[in-house]
Amino acid sequence: MATTETKTSVRPETGTYTIDPGHAGVSFTGRHLMVSKVRGKFSLTGGTIVIADDLSQSHVEATIPAASVQSGDVKRDEHLRSADFFDVEQYPTIEFRSTKLHDHGDGTFDLDGDLTVRGVTRPVTLEGEFLGAQTSPWNTTVVGFSAETEVNRKDWGLEWNMALETGGFLVGDKIKLEIDIEAIKQ
Repeated sequence: MATTETKTSVRPETGTYTIDPGHAGVSFTGRHLMVSKVRGKFSLTGGTIVIADDLSQSHVEATIPAASVQSGDVKRDEHLRSADFFDVEQYPTIEFRSTKLHDHGDGTFDLDGDLTVRGVTRPVTLEGEFLGAQTSPWNTTVVGFSAETEVNRKDWGLEWNMALETGGFLVGDKIKLEIDIEAIKQ
């Protein structure tokens, strides 16, 4: 039997929501050896979403522990945590703070913000979607969002690479980020 998904609203209810770390994360995809894609993820341990009456005044803050990076390979994860990449000893968190929300009126939006990685802050635009709201079995209001963007890792000082004898590089510069969030209304 097929199921269908329905949305009851194209916007979440006004209020302050706390990101649920057990139901939120950031995934990434990057090129490896110029011929394949490597996927990984980070935990999303904290953050708030404030939905204003005027959606353009809404804002988001999120914290990602840099050491939470997981790519399915222990040695690669250790390298990603090292000074060659995220330097988690010196820069333990990755931060996002929104600066402007552009609501499209159909449940989709663009969220401009500042992404800080390794102490470097650069603007990014996330293309997002409001996935809906639900009352949990614990009588809390839960909302869901997804968003994605593509960035150049070198913009944040993630420069490490290795040239290949046949041309090209070991690690691609473009990284696709995908964010999935459940948040609980306070």
